[in-house]
Parts: sequence; structure tokens; C-alpha cells
Amino acid sequence: MNDNKMTPLELRATWGLGSIFSLRMLGMFMVLPILTSYGLHLQGASEFLVGVAIGIYGLSQALFQIPFGLMSDKIGRKPLIIFGLVIFIIGSVVAALSDSIWGIIIGRALQGAGAISAAVMALLSDLTREQNRTKAMAFLGISFGVTFAIALVLGPIITHIVGLSGLFWGITLLAIGAIVVTIFVVPNSSHHIVNRESAFVKSNLKTVLMHPPLLKLNIGILCLHALLMSSFVALPLIMTDAGYLAKDHWKAYLITMLIAFVTVLPFIIYAEKYRKMKQVFLFCIVVLALAEVTLWLSASHLWVIFIGIQLFFIAFNVMEAILPSLISKEAPAGYKGTAMGVYSTSQFLGVAIGGILGGWLYDFDGASTVFISGLVLTIVWFIISLTMQQPPYVSSIRLILPHRFKNIARLQQQLESQEGVMEVVIIDEEMSVYVKIDRKVISREQLEAIIHAD
Repeated sequence: MNDNKMTPLELRATWGLGSIFSLRMLGMFMVLPILTSYGLHLQGASEFLVGVAIGIYGLSQALFQIPFGLMSDKIGRKPLIIFGLVIFIIGSVVAALSDSIWGIIIGRALQGAGAISAAVMALLSDLTREQNRTKAMAFLGISFGVTFAIALVLGPIITHIVGLSGLFWGITLLAIGAIVVTIFVVPNSSHHIVNRESAFVKSNLKTVLMHPPLLKLNIGILCLHALLMSSFVALPLIMTDAGYLAKDHWKAYLITMLIAFVTVLPFIIYAEKYRKMKQVFLFCIVVLALAEVTLWLSASHLWVIFIGIQLFFIAFNVMEAILPSLISKEAPAGYKGTAMGVYSTSQFLGVAIGGILGGWLYDFDGASTVFISGLVLTIVWFIISLTMQQPPYVSSIRLILPHRFKNIARLQQQLESQEGVMEVVIIDEEMSVYVKIDRKVISREQLEAIIHAD
């Protein structure tokens, strides 16, 4: 048997949890391209309150994501996932039944409060072996990007047919489907694996928050999603003002996302293969700045708006792909799970800030103010990022100790002496070794052979 081939249980877990993740994210993202256009017709609506409705889920998600992940260790992964999805369903129903903007805001806040991402990742760790976990996590990452693109296209189509209320009823059905998948498709986990590569560890929090390279990356993801959400306050309105009907917006998003997806791969290959991650990172910030300038100066010229949107999503998609890789490279051995938790929280804070601030700025002085503010944000972000160092081109892996070692210091020294090994942390009580390696020099199998030979 090929030990690196995923077992039927691992495949079932990966596809099942990926489906849950995608169904929930589809429900969250389908609202983005249409909420400004349709939400302004709701009772009591203003551009500011629509911006609050767009961003509020990020605030509640940021508040509850880490606590939900920690709770899943105590009450179980699947019960916590189902509980979070039930909260999401309640929020969707509240929004579907509402004819006021305040009902949408409350519903969106509840949707975000059902923060199951950390629990999904933890369950995936429980159900997959070390050598296959990276593949499983990559599948979830890919599903996130694909779901985002599909949501931008489906949102305007569905809302044009069934209205905003109908869209939220559809989102409710998606979440019910996710509960069905959780109960009947996803395998049960008989035990919780303590894995610092995917789990949040409270004692690691201070180190992660004070780590300069990680801090800059967390600022980066916050800025990226603040730009995204503020853009979705203004973009539907300026396209409509330019004569492009809201029911047709999906066509612009479809073409934009297809081109963006094709463009992403060469950038990633260049960044990883030629070890030019910092250069690609800075280039993407420049492209985002150009997108904001283009949208600011578009003056209701539709094709100029389309060019601005295209530039934005090319840079956005590349950033979404390389930022998690940078977190993995920069996080100290044994700190990746905590670093990803803080990274995700920063991302959702960016969602909240972008939606709320974008709505306020649009209400204050129109779309141009939103885009000028976005330009200022990209300039500040670029200046901060100039101080970044080229990241170490290493991978984080976890090795399982086959037995208790009498001389941990000797084992650590033996592993650290191997060419290609950059960092080793042994947690004896967890029977785990966390290692950062250059995969071009040394492999997991070589390190496992050293551990098992002792």
C-alpha cells in the first residue's frame, strides 16, 4: 500500500468537510455583489448601513472563531460544527424575513457568529494522517477560492430571479445541506489530535502577536479584505450608474474571475520556484493601488470600471494564494496553527473595517472617496511591506514520536544536524516533533527514518 495515498476515510473526510466549508462560504459570499444594489431599497437603508450589513459578519466571525475552535476540543468537533451551522441558519432566516436594513444587519451578524472554520480544520486534522494533511488542507484552500468566484456569479443571478429575501432562503437551504453532510457524510472522530500545525494554542498567542514578520502579514490580510469589502460597497453602484443593470453584473464578475484564475498560477510558480515571494507580494500591492486609481478616475466609463475590477481581482487572487504560504513559512515550528488563527481573525477584522468604513465614506462623499481611501490604504500597506525580508523557503511538518525517548536533547540535536532542517521543536508530552525543512534538501521520510531508527 502507498502510505502517501489517501484512504477512503481520508477522502470522505476531505470531501465532506470541504463541502461544508464551501456551502457556508457560498452563503456568505453570494450576498456581497448584490447587497448594495438591492439593500438600498430596504426600509431605513443608507449606504452606511448597507456597509455595516456587508462587514458585520466579519466582526462576529472574528470574535467567535477562536473561542469556537477551543470549545470544539471540549464538546466535540461535529456537535460544535452543527451548533455553528444552526446559528448561521437562524441568521439567514432572520435576514430572509426582514424588510428593513436592521434585520439584514442582525441576520448577517448571526451568520458570522456561527464561526465553524477552526472546528472544521481541527476535525480534518483528527481524520487525516500527517503525510496527507497538507493535501487535505490544500483542497479546502482551493475550494475557498472556487466558492468565492461561484458566489460572485450566482449572487446577482439568483437575486434577480427570487429577490433578496429569496436569496437568504436559498442560503438557509445550503446551511441545512451542510448539516446533513456533517451528520451523514463526515466520519466521526474517535479522538482529538493535539496538532500545533492546525490548532490554536493559547500559550503561543503572545509569541505570534509579537513576531514582526507575522505581524506584517496580518496587517496585509486585514488591508486586503478591507479593500475587498469597501469595494463591494461602491462597485455595484458605480456599475449601475454607468448604465450596467444590476441583473447583468454577474457577467462582469464571471469574466473577471476567469481571467484572474488563469493569471494566478504563473505568479505563484514564479514566486515559489524562483524564490521571489517578496517581489510578487509588493507587485500585487502596486496593482491594487492601480486598481483603486482606475476606479477613482473611471467617471462612469463602464470599460474603465471593468479594467479596474480586473486589476483588483488579479492582485487579490494572487494575494489570497500566497499569504497563507507566507504565514506557513514565517511561523516558528509548532506555532503554525496559532499563527493561522490570528491571521484568520485579522482577515475578518478587515472584512468588518472595510464594509463599515466603506459604507460610511460612500454615504459621506460618494464612490470616489471610497477609492481614494483605498489608494491611501495600499500606499501605507506598501510602505510597511517594504521592510519585509525575503521569507525562508521552508515547509512546516509534524512528526509523531513512535515511543518516549529517554534523551530528547540528543534526538533534537540529531535532527537539527541534518542538512535542510532549519528548526526543531519537540513536545514530548504530545509525542510530537515540529520541524521546518527545505523540501528540496530533505524529506519527511528521511526524518521519520531517523526517529524510528533510534
